[in-house]
Amino acid sequence: MAETGSPPWRRALDRYLESLAVERGLSQNTVASYRNDLTRLGEWLAKKGGHDLLTANAADLSAHMRGLQQLGLSPRSSARALSAIRGFYENQVMLKERADNPAVNLLPPKLYKPLPKVLSEDEVEALLATPDVATPIGLRDRAMFELLYASGLRVSELVGLKLSQLRLDVGFLVAFGKGSKERVVPVGEQAEHWTRRYLAEVRPTLGHGRHQMVFLNRYGEPMSRSGFWRIIKAHGLKAGIRSPLSPHVLRHSFATHLLEHGADLRAVQAMLGHTDISTTQIYTHIHQARLKSLYDKFHPRS
Repeated sequence: MAETGSPPWRRALDRYLESLAVERGLSQNTVASYRNDLTRLGEWLAKKGGHDLLTANAADLSAHMRGLQQLGLSPRSSARALSAIRGFYENQVMLKERADNPAVNLLPPKLYKPLPKVLSEDEVEALLATPDVATPIGLRDRAMFELLYASGLRVSELVGLKLSQLRLDVGFLVAFGKGSKERVVPVGEQAEHWTRRYLAEVRPTLGHGRHQMVFLNRYGEPMSRSGFWRIIKAHGLKAGIRSPLSPHVLRHSFATHLLEHGADLRAVQAMLGHTDISTTQIYTHIHQARLKSLYDKFHPRS
């Protein structure tokens, strides 16, 4: 708590933070973060001269947020600071201590998403080779991995795949993506080979004709998303892949490797089922980042 002789803005801040803890039940960590953000603003205003925390206007707050970015504060931390500032002034308006919220029109900093993780082609080969295809379950896992990497399906599309969606005789399958949108996806020779083997040698024993789903678990029930996540993580560890592995990493790898081998961006967009080309363009950024990494590693004057 602020001492009795402290400036009015500190006393107002203490009352606000106390209300967050008592009335809204926010955690100690959250309240401490808000305290740090708002105290930093109050001290910056005091050092700057002119308005204080209670009388600050939109121009003051905008200058403060720009200063945080110039100091290197991350977009996420800056966004949290702006949330704390907005909340404080909303409270001031509610208490009728001021007529306006000067932070209401401030825009949060853009949060840049990190590039998706992708496997190298060698890592993909290691993963595909891990299942023991001499066993029924190993053959099933190999077929699932091959089909996922060959088609770039989402995990929900893979485990939801029905026998009627396969067109292996002409080398493609029909996928139903977000919003049940239908798209035709090519299936490569390797994926076709392993899927045919699974359908002929393993699925009849597992399914006994009870389900139309292509991929089944060891009990003959349709494969679940969580079940496949566990399978791919386990095989990833066996393959020596140290980075976090999920079904979506194979989808990212599918798209990135296609572009690295010269595929057209629009074709990749169609195969992934992206409505907006900008969603697919993230893979060109991955490709560029990988090229830059190779250049830095191997060029003698990098």
